[in-house]
Amino acid sequence: MQEKYRKHIFTGLALLFFANVFAWLVVYDLENQNLEVNFFDIGQGDGIFIETPKSYQILIDGGPDSTFLEKLGKEMPFWDRTIDLVVLTHPEHDHIAGLIEVLKRYKVSFVLWTGILRDTGEYREWKRLLENNDLTVKIARLGQRITTPEVFIDVLYPFESLYGQEVKNTNDSSVALRLVHDNNTFLFTGDLGKSIERKLVKNGLVITTDILKVGHHGSKTSTSKELLEALTPKIAVVSSGKENRYGHPCQEVLDILEKYGITVLRTDQSGDIKIVSDGDNLKTFTTF
Repeated sequence: MQEKYRKHIFTGLALLFFANVFAWLVVYDLENQNLEVNFFDIGQGDGIFIETPKSYQILIDGGPDSTFLEKLGKEMPFWDRTIDLVVLTHPEHDHIAGLIEVLKRYKVSFVLWTGILRDTGEYREWKRLLENNDLTVKIARLGQRITTPEVFIDVLYPFESLYGQEVKNTNDSSVALRLVHDNNTFLFTGDLGKSIERKLVKNGLVITTDILKVGHHGSKTSTSKELLEALTPKIAVVSSGKENRYGHPCQEVLDILEKYGITVLRTDQSGDIKIVSDGDNLKTFTTF
């Protein structure tokens, strides 16, 4: 008799477990009808998580430590251990470190990066993980388009493949991306400086954009007036650490953004920043 009761209890618990998982799936599907772009507050660095209306998941950079991994774990459902696309704009510590942890703990389908050479322990670990994991690696260059249902992403920079090259300024090797969801657009430029921004403008590669991820954490080396005049963004997002030693974002950048009437959101002041798009309208949410 006790064995019979134990079987009934086990069956009941199993049914409750699967019902709970099913409920999570339903809620997750209902909530995920829009494009969501999350700028995580991960200190001094960039860490962006994007989820499309059809649940295609994209990471752009991963910040300087495992904080990005913690943020990702809270944003994604507990059963989801896969990432569709990881983009490393350039292999500097404040962009690559968190992505190394992601490659160790998630199954990643595609990686997009420049393939430039660096001589650091983090770079060697990154390369080792790319070689040992079952994933597809693409080298970024102008003209590439990543297409998902309802959303596409265009690579605007580098203009040509940088694979295997040594570069003097790794910031100016950053991958630049334009994300389009119907009538809403986002521009991500990594740490590109003003000289590259001007080249993008001169070549007609930047057009009116709703959201600009401000280059190089708000450093004075980025965010030229030429770029802002070409983009006319509604919102500029600055990813920087609270009271960081670089003084980012610098007052010069904040002043020029104010001059052009652009709303500024900062992770050092607002925490995590989530921007939700239905294709026509944008909503912003912050944790502070």
